[in-house]
Amino acid sequence: MPVLNLRSELADADDLPTQMAEIGRRARAATRGMALASAQTKDNALRAIAERIRINAAEILRENARDVSAAKAAGQSNAIIDRLTLDERRVAGIAEAVAQVGALPDPIGRQLAAFERPNGLMIERIAVPLGVVGVIFESRPNVTADAGALCLKAGNAAILRAGSDSHRTATVIARAMSEGLAQTGLPADAIQLVPTRDRAAVGLMLSGLDGSIDVIVPRGGRSLVERVQAEARVPVFAHLDGINHVYVAAGADLDMARTLLLNSKMRRTGVCGAAETLLVDKAVAETHLKPLVEALLESGCAVRGDEAVRAVDSRVTAADEADWHTEYLDAIIAARVVDGLDAAIDHIESYGSHHTDCIVTDDAEAATRFLAEVDSAIVTHNASTQFADGGEFGFGAEIGIATGRMHARGPVGVEQLTTFKYRVHGNGQTRPV
Repeated sequence: MPVLNLRSELADADDLPTQMAEIGRRARAATRGMALASAQTKDNALRAIAERIRINAAEILRENARDVSAAKAAGQSNAIIDRLTLDERRVAGIAEAVAQVGALPDPIGRQLAAFERPNGLMIERIAVPLGVVGVIFESRPNVTADAGALCLKAGNAAILRAGSDSHRTATVIARAMSEGLAQTGLPADAIQLVPTRDRAAVGLMLSGLDGSIDVIVPRGGRSLVERVQAEARVPVFAHLDGINHVYVAAGADLDMARTLLLNSKMRRTGVCGAAETLLVDKAVAETHLKPLVEALLESGCAVRGDEAVRAVDSRVTAADEADWHTEYLDAIIAARVVDGLDAAIDHIESYGSHHTDCIVTDDAEAATRFLAEVDSAIVTHNASTQFADGGEFGFGAEIGIATGRMHARGPVGVEQLTTFKYRVHGNGQTRPV
């Protein structure tokens, strides 16, 4: 039976390493069944999970209301409350995202390459599961379903550790996922939620649980990601900050720039794809800067700007050096005027986090240079930075955004949760002495 059958909290701190090691062993044991599961079986499980989430929607919302109430009482920020809060539409969206993952092509068993050697050996490179994925997240309860579904689709087992803010909600969602697995004959231990708020469980996961965990994915604030990157003894898929830029370049249509800027910043301010800095090219500052700043202010966004930006509206406050380095995750944006494309790229390279950056322009040559030279996981031309999302990429969902350069970059979907092995076919060849 799944780990959810354990006590809702691991009460004995001295016993926590033993309990966590058992979770790891169960996950590792589940990987064999998951790796051998057919595409149809996995998809049936995902459809069953989506249905269980819909059936349990009322309970999910009740527990979420308790989480939200506790978070407000603890004085959590508006951004955290927004990420934590579910309503009927968001729960329906969680279920639909799981179902969409089930509709994706099976990533396992794909032939990635095939070639013949001069000695007649036929060599294939084939996609296989990563193994056990540890996901550590904070206030977003939807990560429970997104991460579990993606790991399942890619034939992996998942160990999920929810933050204290979302623990109640995550527990109900994880139970629905466990029920869906059991209903379709897959190992129930393939998706396990760590049943404790004790932060020591995070450290144990970062140690790898005696070799049981193959990769860690953190989803949360800077302090969590910094800790994971500093302490993890297994590979990590992560991004530290989402310091994303909207660069309104020469040749930008003002109406388009205004629409994209407001969507990039204000659609949801607490997501990692939200814009945090506006750069306006000196070539269009006279016509574009004031309308863009006014649009931000009128939408309820505070603007911190350089001297040129402050000059167009008295409501703009002065930006200091720290503002260019800040991921606000709130209705605040830093803004400055830059002297040309090179200056914009230099600013992004100096202050950005290699997450998502946008250029707004009708100048194809400038757009081509920006897309080629800005070294971010996602670069957009005339499109909102809030498309930095696995669902919007057609991945069905994402387990996170990775800004590193090894294995996975950008939205981490089912294909990024696989690795590969080589199959070598011969007819008696031996290697010469």
